[in-house]
Amino acid sequence: MRGVVSFFIVALMVLSTSCMVGPNYKTPKADVAPQWQPSPALTNRPFSDAETYWWRNFKDPVLNQLVETACRSNLSLQIAGVRILQTRANLNRSIGNLFPQEQGVSGQVAYTRLNDNSFSSVPGVNPNFVSDQVLFGATWEIDFWGKYRRGIQSDRAEFLGSLAAYEDAMVTLIADVASTYVHIRTLEEQLRVAEGNMATQKESLGIATAQYQGGETSERDLQQATARLAQTESQIPLLNASLVQNKNGLSVLLGESPGRLGERLGATSRIPVAPTQLAAGIPKDLLRRRPDVRQAGLKAASYSALIGVAKANMYPAFSLSGDFGYSANNQGSTSLSDLFNWQNRAVNAGAGVVFPVFNYGRLVNQVRVQDAQFEQALLSYQNTVLTAQQEVENGLANFADQQSCLVSLNRAAVASRRSTELALIQYKGGQTDYTTVLTAEQSQLSVENDVAITRGNVVLGLIAVYRALGGGWQARDGRDVVSDAVKAEMSRRTDWGKMLQPSHHLPPPAKAVKQKAAAGKEMKEES
Repeated sequence: MRGVVSFFIVALMVLSTSCMVGPNYKTPKADVAPQWQPSPALTNRPFSDAETYWWRNFKDPVLNQLVETACRSNLSLQIAGVRILQTRANLNRSIGNLFPQEQGVSGQVAYTRLNDNSFSSVPGVNPNFVSDQVLFGATWEIDFWGKYRRGIQSDRAEFLGSLAAYEDAMVTLIADVASTYVHIRTLEEQLRVAEGNMATQKESLGIATAQYQGGETSERDLQQATARLAQTESQIPLLNASLVQNKNGLSVLLGESPGRLGERLGATSRIPVAPTQLAAGIPKDLLRRRPDVRQAGLKAASYSALIGVAKANMYPAFSLSGDFGYSANNQGSTSLSDLFNWQNRAVNAGAGVVFPVFNYGRLVNQVRVQDAQFEQALLSYQNTVLTAQQEVENGLANFADQQSCLVSLNRAAVASRRSTELALIQYKGGQTDYTTVLTAEQSQLSVENDVAITRGNVVLGLIAVYRALGGGWQARDGRDVVSDAVKAEMSRRTDWGKMLQPSHHLPPPAKAVKQKAAAGKEMKEES
């Protein structure tokens, strides 16, 4: 028995001095601008909680409640949360490969009948006897080249990448909720504009009707007024249809059946007011703040480790095997009941080596496959960084341009309303024909509708900037990635042990923050 123990101790010493083949991952360099391009939308104040929880800047309690509900109930986010459980379980499975890969307890009872003639002259030998045996056996492939440790590295990167994917899904979800909410409020404002213009057009139709009946104008004025009113009325159903579609879309984002949104939106309606400036930090902050950038880096890290796994398969595999147990039979003075006596112990130990000589071509090409996948992941990471900067720059430019456009449209709206008033006064006094009134009303409706759309676009532009900056995933802090209802259902179906507890499927908060800070620092240095 001591020989077996010594055998395994020597094996552990060999493992502790073994190496890991394959490259050690380093965050790739990425082209990152030192500063954002100058923009009137930027302020010099540092990036803070105001940008992290950016939807609160609109001072809209309805929007705040919608975001909270979506983060709690959205089904796509729940799917991303369950994915974390999957990758965590896969990581635990990989860690198990460091221990004996095959182990088990076997038992056997056998009846044997020997040739009577062969043992007739041997005293005390019973040609009919029963034997039994109980053995614990294990086979352990030593991780000499780091195949299993590289696999753990790959699966750990996949696990952390799934957490980044969840946070990226949260960033997208919050932005989608806010954008859909703004679309709803914008459509409601467009409906108010259309209805207000209908009231004005009904008034001008009444004037045209009275003057036609009094013989002061031709029928053409009456028909023009009627046509213009009908044209405006035709826009109402289209706006209502778009409004219903957006409400149904928002319901799905909240994890609810379509058509249940009325109470949440409330009776009052207004387009949220966006702050005129925001803090964007510096471009290198995106490497730390945007979950999709971190996810791309972790995917590259996973593929890097898989190169080591593929290379390890090209080298000899060393394994240990052993059995320990007891055996007994009923020959002579022995008895089956003596099975667990120490003198009936049975020990077997051995070592083996497998060298894949004739598979070399297949294995080396597998290394090439993994290396190509790793290179693709590196390029994808660099492209993700560039795309992130593009999205921020585009968002800032659009936000600033929409603000400038809104200022001009507000002036145009004031002028168009006054123009309509003057045209009606002049038409009543017979100083102009109805074409002037018609043109003024068309201009007023168009400009006021554009004002409503642009007010919404200003907010949507700011939302796009915050989405591009990666704000919002921090709202996950303090909450689990899987709801209690989903965990209860999973625990009824499968034995998850303690893994459904956040402490067993999420990194510790302090450690997670430290990992993200270290990753951000490393990325900055590499860049």
